[in-house]
Amino acid sequence: MQQDDRKAAIAAYKERRVATGVYAVRSASTGRQWVGSAPDLATIWNRLSFTLRQGHAPQRSLQAAWREHGAEDFTFAVVEQVDVEKIGYGRDRALRSRVEHWCEALHAEPL
Repeated sequence: MQQDDRKAAIAAYKERRVATGVYAVRSASTGRQWVGSAPDLATIWNRLSFTLRQGHAPQRSLQAAWREHGAEDFTFAVVEQVDVEKIGYGRDRALRSRVEHWCEALHAEPL
């Protein structure tokens, strides 16, 4: 990769719009759901599924279900995108509030 191409790729990466919001992980066989939030929804499933495959997920009930039913039983879905530019400095508080809302609405466990 040429120096100019590398600089352009780095600049493009830094300027990309990141989707922030709330996601749900569902088990097809049991119907159980887990809801969490992420500052970058495009990368959270990769990170979460990696920790589950390694057996180190922070949510014990999700890890137990993963071991019992296998990876093919789980689906990932974005539940809500949050516009962080409108929120400003209260992003974490707003995301926690939205996770609580979706946990109640979906009868899910928080991540």
